[in-house]
Amino acid sequence: MRYVIGVDLGTSGTKTVLFDEKGSVIASMTIEYPMYQPKNGYAEQDPADWYNAAVNTIKGVIEKSGVSPENIAGVGLSGQMHGLVMLDENNNVIRRSIIWCDQRTAAEVEEMNQKIGREKLIEITANPALTGWTAAKILWVKNNEPENYAKCRHILLPKDYIRFMLTGEYATEVSDASGMQLLDVPHRCWSEEVCTALGIDMSMLAKVYESCEVTGTITESAAALTGLKAGTIVVGGAGDNAAAAVGTGVVEDGRAFTTIGTSGVVFAHTSNVSIDPKGRVHTCCAAVPGAWHIMGVTQGAGLSLKWFRDNFCNAEKETAKYMGVDEYYLMDKEADTVPIGANRLLYLPYLMGERTPHLDPDARGMFFGLSAMHTKKDMLRAVMEGVAYSLRDCVEICREMNISVSDMMACGGGGSSPLWRQMLADLYACPVKTAASKEGPALGVAILAMVGAGIYESVPDACAAIVGTDRVQQPIEENIPVYEKYYRLYTEIYPAVKAQMAELASL
Repeated sequence: MRYVIGVDLGTSGTKTVLFDEKGSVIASMTIEYPMYQPKNGYAEQDPADWYNAAVNTIKGVIEKSGVSPENIAGVGLSGQMHGLVMLDENNNVIRRSIIWCDQRTAAEVEEMNQKIGREKLIEITANPALTGWTAAKILWVKNNEPENYAKCRHILLPKDYIRFMLTGEYATEVSDASGMQLLDVPHRCWSEEVCTALGIDMSMLAKVYESCEVTGTITESAAALTGLKAGTIVVGGAGDNAAAAVGTGVVEDGRAFTTIGTSGVVFAHTSNVSIDPKGRVHTCCAAVPGAWHIMGVTQGAGLSLKWFRDNFCNAEKETAKYMGVDEYYLMDKEADTVPIGANRLLYLPYLMGERTPHLDPDARGMFFGLSAMHTKKDMLRAVMEGVAYSLRDCVEICREMNISVSDMMACGGGGSSPLWRQMLADLYACPVKTAASKEGPALGVAILAMVGAGIYESVPDACAAIVGTDRVQQPIEENIPVYEKYYRLYTEIYPAVKAQMAELASL
């Protein structure tokens, strides 16, 4: 039996999982680390923390499993996207990494739009200039820390710094590089036009690979630290969402996944590059060679339900403790007693502004139609439906872009709710499934490592053999037209109050 390792470098910690070639988990280990916020809106991490966590979790899973390093065929890396790691001429980290959720770069986003033009930027990089993405962070360092920028010789993404430390190679891959805003996404290579316009030296950027290609091998020094055999291959890997797509089998046309975490994501696979000229969804290279993915993001998905729980559900929390169940389980049961449409109550889940489809930081949440007859249960149902409507908005844009979705996986905490999955199945009018494995990104990059090691011929072949489904929620035919009426009304509310929301924000 051959084995592979998937390393998933997250924001709160790094999780490493050792799998056999059938995708079964043999051993797993997580190490957490801090995030630093030196000012309001700033978010930074120390790359040394990532590397120490990666080294110690790799070592931990090998020791825990008793698997011989000789039988470990390869390593795949997944990671939080958009982070900036800068190395000097001696390969020392120059400053802490500015990570994905940092919001300091509004002036640099404006600079990018001025120097390149918003439409041109979308045409080349497939996305509008965004504060969280890497290019704006590079410009921020250039503008605000010129002494640090002058020392910079290499620019890497978080997981690619781990790769460099393990293999000595400056390498990245297409899915993660798509989130830097320096990649020509349709052509899967660095954009000379964008780099020249922004004054970024292309020699500082890593070599770009496809996600299942071998990018290097474990060095003697990394082998001594991790317990891996020197010469073990390391493949490109993928950004976290692209890795999750592979881990859930979303690697062919018609397939997609919905994640209900704090935010919500609808992620659809496509063989043809498709770019939304309005910039409402992200288009990136997929971890499958020659394919792309479309990603819509709603800001307040699981966050809406958590907000409602924390402020209005103390009784459920107490009862859940007494019964030994999860409070969300009880909330699910309560919402299930309320009919579709929550007795004519609608909820807009814009607690943190919105990205897809509105791209509006001033958008705010709202209960619409509240009357004296409504109870807490109605409001709870309305919150869950409002989140489902916002995710349907993302699916609608995919359809607008001629990307059909006929097979949907549900992931994240919200994906474990049967009621929420049923809402999605009815609103999408297609089956909604859960994956048999809960490992997502770690399994995804382990599959990429299996392809790189020659265990499987291609990523779709590997997924067909490894990725199984657990539960399937079929749409209920009679529910579809009922939800449709409420969804259509939902889509009319935000445009009607957009100006008032902006006015409220300015008060």
